[in-house]
Amino acid sequence: MSRIHPRIPLGAARAGTSRRAFLTAGGVAALTLAVGCAGGTAEPGPHAGTPGEATPRRGGRLRAAFPGGGANETLDPHLANLFVDVARAKALFDKLADYGADLAPVPRLAAGWEPNATLDSWRVQLRPATFHDGRPVTAEDVLYSFRRIADPARAFRAKAALESIDQAASRVIDPATVEFRLKLPYAEFPNVLAAFGAYIVPTGADSFERPVGSGPFVFGSFKPGSSLLLRRNDGYWDGGPHLDELEFVIAGEESARTNALLGGQVEYAHELNPATARVHEGRGRITVLRLRNSAMQGFVMKTDRPPFDDRRVRQAFCLIADRRELVDGALSGAGEVGNDLFGKGYRYYAASLPQRTQDLARARALLREAGAEGLTVTLDTAPAATGFVEAAGIFKEQAAKAGVTVQVRIGNKDTYWKDILTSGTLASYRSGAMPIESHVSQRLLTGSTTNATHWRDRDFDELYRQIQSTPDEALRTALYERMQRRLHDEGGFLIWGFADWIVATANRVRGVATNAPANTLDWARFDKVWLG
Repeated sequence: MSRIHPRIPLGAARAGTSRRAFLTAGGVAALTLAVGCAGGTAEPGPHAGTPGEATPRRGGRLRAAFPGGGANETLDPHLANLFVDVARAKALFDKLADYGADLAPVPRLAAGWEPNATLDSWRVQLRPATFHDGRPVTAEDVLYSFRRIADPARAFRAKAALESIDQAASRVIDPATVEFRLKLPYAEFPNVLAAFGAYIVPTGADSFERPVGSGPFVFGSFKPGSSLLLRRNDGYWDGGPHLDELEFVIAGEESARTNALLGGQVEYAHELNPATARVHEGRGRITVLRLRNSAMQGFVMKTDRPPFDDRRVRQAFCLIADRRELVDGALSGAGEVGNDLFGKGYRYYAASLPQRTQDLARARALLREAGAEGLTVTLDTAPAATGFVEAAGIFKEQAAKAGVTVQVRIGNKDTYWKDILTSGTLASYRSGAMPIESHVSQRLLTGSTTNATHWRDRDFDELYRQIQSTPDEALRTALYERMQRRLHDEGGFLIWGFADWIVATANRVRGVATNAPANTLDWARFDKVWLG
């Protein structure tokens, strides 16, 4: 077998380490709860808690408030779309791998993986683990789960991520070893093992009214659109949770989640807005936690139509943006500036490229060269994500200083993401955490199904294929930098910032990681949380 990173030798287990990916997160059920007061103080640092209480305590029930999906909610992990779906799925089930803080894959049910010399076949070794009913997790369960996800008659979230696998040719080697045959060489195949929604379920499982998984918590009771109660799985392969019970409660409105936390009806509130965080941070009643680099914020310029089919116009718009003003105004300062590249802080990110800053004189010169002086352009936006409408207004004012008229058009938030894939020329955009390779393959290749910038370049496609056929990690890293240099120079993404994801807890909650972007392994990882 060839040596490749990330290559984890078979049988050599590695301990688990510490987008907005989902474009919809609403709820219809709100908690009507009184506002109360919680004691204690907040402590800055990598985890929620107070000094002197670093030793986990066993026991108690943690109640976590999330936006929900209404009465049609399901516990089928392959249908997970909302944040609450994923948080519940990771409590009940496991994936073969998950994403670390740098979005590199970390082994979970997989003890290791190894490719063949041509990178078109990968063997995955399973660690000893059992489902909640005592059955061992086997290679048969893995193949069943992946084939269920890939079923062309179903609409499961991870289906596109598994497209590289030749499902018919993949096979069980022995109960603890599965061999995945791929359609093409794929150096970053471990990203597939960690794909959003790629959970392992028992062979034959197709009803999830009383789900049986291999995760840290065992099913108790479920009322769709209201609550899910789980109990500790003492036999969990990664060690039993500290909590006796975990309850997910649905509160669709941010104010309801905040009031429930303040009033002591819950101990964890997911998805707070920056204004709420600013009001309560450091006041001692609750602990506010910011998960850095959780969501890319920017605009997409369609590169296949005027005026953005001219590279000089795209470059001019990138120079018009005052990124700090956008972060401070649209995100209330809850984030950091971007540099027109996805994945700040993630594996393969080209941090060496110079930070782009506002240069109105150069922007005017580029527009003049392109024959686009006095340009008028429509910017599509919608209240589909935090800061969209605010950022559009701020950018409109910035563009005016360069002689560009931006007309802001506010669309339907429910159809926005579908609408901007084909219509318009300039639009607000947001993406959650994912590997840079996934961002490229899903959004920047000629055949990518969510290519909002309409960036289509055969040489770029070939560079991606070259990267995936390259066993040497150092060479792959250099090729990724070359790819990003080109995107920085002529791409259609104007990425002005990276937003924090904000959660809050009662002051007695310990062990909530803050170095993990949303949708990574340690985000909403309640098996490592305890009550002080």
